[in-house]
Amino acid sequence: MSQTSKSETLIALFLPEATDYITTPGTPGPSSLSLALPTSKSPFVLGLQASAREHSIAINVGIHVPNAEGSKVLNRSIWIDERGDIVGSYDKLHLFDYAAAGLRESDGVEAGREIGTPVESVVGRIGLLICFDLRFPEPALALRKRNAQILTYPSAFTVPTGKLHWEILLRARAIETQSYVVAAAQVGSHNEKRTSYGHSMVIDPQGRVVLDMGEEGEEGGRLGVVGIDLEMVGVTRERMPLVRRTDVYPEL
Repeated sequence: MSQTSKSETLIALFLPEATDYITTPGTPGPSSLSLALPTSKSPFVLGLQASAREHSIAINVGIHVPNAEGSKVLNRSIWIDERGDIVGSYDKLHLFDYAAAGLRESDGVEAGREIGTPVESVVGRIGLLICFDLRFPEPALALRKRNAQILTYPSAFTVPTGKLHWEILLRARAIETQSYVVAAAQVGSHNEKRTSYGHSMVIDPQGRVVLDMGEEGEEGGRLGVVGIDLEMVGVTRERMPLVRRTDVYPEL
């Protein structure tokens, strides 16, 4: 998905979680840890940085990097600015252990330890989150308190959970933070055990769906282009002030 200015010049590209690769334990192929590389040595990341620099476009992408001990990977979202520099990164806090689908992310992934500060970008102030973080309002609210205008959730939702909750959760996070939500999502079959729901979406600060890329065979695999109006963020927050009663309940 790409964000455009009013002149329709592409200024930012949003890619899904695990854009570099997807592995599933118990299926043929190399392990995630054997494929993960530091960003400074990853041909995939270096290629994106070169493309960002060449085309003067910012890129948000989900990748894997090895942890400090080399024992697990980190599920990371990075922000590459229009000069090709990595100026923001976030490691997924909430790992997806879902027995019904035979998925246990924590077996090979180390959980992140902090939410981080929104990234100042050509698009606006970006709050970086990932996939399963979507089910928890606290990180989104914390980023909103830090003046994020746009929340990103690069994702690889399963089909069963996607059908039930994907759109509802995205709209909820947008409404409660009065922010844009951009969720670039994996789509289709990865192997015999893993299929992603798709439906890459953009939600505006009032909770309206402004882009839905659909499932595989619909809009899947195509580029969706939207314009983001930061004035709407300010107007929404001004007209619907959310005054929290922190004298009654704890502040997040």
